[in-house]
Amino acid sequence: MTAADWQSELRSRGYRLTPQRQLVLDAVRELGHGTPDDIAGAVQAKSPSVNLSTVYRTLDLLEEVGLVTHTHLGHGAPTYHPADESDHVHLVCTACGDIIAVPEAAVEQLVGSLRDLNGFEVDVTHMAMHGRCAGCAGSTDEQEHQ
Repeated sequence: MTAADWQSELRSRGYRLTPQRQLVLDAVRELGHGTPDDIAGAVQAKSPSVNLSTVYRTLDLLEEVGLVTHTHLGHGAPTYHPADESDHVHLVCTACGDIIAVPEAAVEQLVGSLRDLNGFEVDVTHMAMHGRCAGCAGSTDEQEHQ
């Protein structure tokens, strides 16, 4: 989504694309997945006067209008990413902290099984699965075999 698209979407809902909102949107896009603190850090690197509470309020507004979405990847703060990139599942490495986005089709069979077993409809946009990435699993397996 371009800045013009963001501006159009905000205006259609009665808001304007302020410099602070633009900075937050840019940071979310650049980070891919970022906590409010991560986003605030990226914003403050460009404009030190923007404080954390402004970032939180802006994220709330941008989520309300459908430009960003969040996922809880663990016990900490939510992680935000562009809403037009929300059709994925998050794989979170518990060893190195990497976040891998995989298409929702990768869990289609699991989602179907849950629906068939008990009628549960999974919202994959908020889904996070924890484990070890290939790099960490490989390094641990190699250490165990030595």
